[in-house]
Amino acid sequence: MTTRRDLLGAAAALTGTLALPATTLAKATPGQFVRREGTRLTLRNKPYRFVGANIWYGAYLGANTEYGNRDRLRRELDKLQSIGVTNLRLLASSETSPLKNAVSPSFRSRGTVYNPALLDGLDFCLAEMGKRGMKAVLYLTNFWEWSGGMMTYLSYVNGGKYIDANDPAHPWPQFADATSEFYRTPKAIALYHDWVRALVGRTNAVTGTPYRDDPTIMAWQLANEPRPGGGPQVAARNLPFFQDWVRGTARLIKTLDQNHLVSTGSEGLKGSVERADIYNTEHGFPEIDYCTAHIWPLNWSWVSAKDLPGTHEAGRAKVAEYLQQHEALARGLNKPLVIEEFGYPRDGGGYDPESTTAFKDLYYGQILAAVRDSVRTGGPIAGSNFWAWNGEGRAVHGDHRFRTGDTSWVGDPPHEPQGWYGVYDTDASTHALIKSHAQALAVAAAPTAAR
Repeated sequence: MTTRRDLLGAAAALTGTLALPATTLAKATPGQFVRREGTRLTLRNKPYRFVGANIWYGAYLGANTEYGNRDRLRRELDKLQSIGVTNLRLLASSETSPLKNAVSPSFRSRGTVYNPALLDGLDFCLAEMGKRGMKAVLYLTNFWEWSGGMMTYLSYVNGGKYIDANDPAHPWPQFADATSEFYRTPKAIALYHDWVRALVGRTNAVTGTPYRDDPTIMAWQLANEPRPGGGPQVAARNLPFFQDWVRGTARLIKTLDQNHLVSTGSEGLKGSVERADIYNTEHGFPEIDYCTAHIWPLNWSWVSAKDLPGTHEAGRAKVAEYLQQHEALARGLNKPLVIEEFGYPRDGGGYDPESTTAFKDLYYGQILAAVRDSVRTGGPIAGSNFWAWNGEGRAVHGDHRFRTGDTSWVGDPPHEPQGWYGVYDTDASTHALIKSHAQALAVAAAPTAAR
């Protein structure tokens, strides 16, 4: 809901240029930004390899409101830094939505009155990350419902029509197929592009640094898991529109910001209805700087949460194949690859910190070893971001469901059981695995010549 406070602060929120601090950060030099050279990411003319996490709720914790907690955000960043995490993938848009599982509050509604508290929260989060030498990947909307996303944009321009995900009346792939109408709807895209212009053109009210000049940002991302459709027929029909949206939005960002990388946020082949040609075209545009892949063995029915001992090895083989496929795709495109989402259930399918993580740690170990192997052999994988950081967050309710008004943010979004995939601050074995990986990655030998 837009409040009187939101309206009074809207002008400042849009540009972030009012009431700037008296002192600002020194202007960044070109070498402080992450660049692409062939299949490598570089920073200060050296290979940039990173250990990352997803913490979608960073701006929410950073907000100076009843739903924010800046002290906790600082502690979470300190803890992540202590285990070697240097790259965070953050939600940088949410849309006020009629959808059942959309997060509230949100960054924006239908108009151009944007939420100053969340924008300030994002400013604060980026400022704190900058102090710790961390890099951010900011995604600018969502294909899925949990932050409003593309279905919500459609509802803004089609008279309020929408369908909910996981509605028995609309089984898979109806939600994804309906959401993909976004790419064919110029009025919805125009509203989204308004947001892109506002955010990419923003100045951080904490540091006084324009976002386009902030080396804390590694990349802008078009969306979380955009796909041309849920089923192959709808995806094929949408392809020209989807590809126009990808390239048109990437070009828009590049006109606003010459310093930062642009990526799609794609799941990979799973987000391309298993068609390599779709993935290659989407990531082959010169405005797209690197490839992405997400890996979800449980969501894709490669393993069973209730029988991890009996299904883990078969799932492990499918994960290895998926990794190999995307390394080959990235090599063919001569671009880096980031495994920017990977998640796994806790032993027995539990959600609480008391549930053990033996098989989850095995899965994390497989992904992290693939990153190291790629680095050692001159492959395209530059880094990974596990999904997701729960930190101090805990489920508030016994059914582990998110309810509007909850402020104990965890890495599992509002549409999922709270604690399903996240890493808690007490998951010592997982922390040790990540820290060991960070130390090994820091010294891994990689060819120095650009590939």
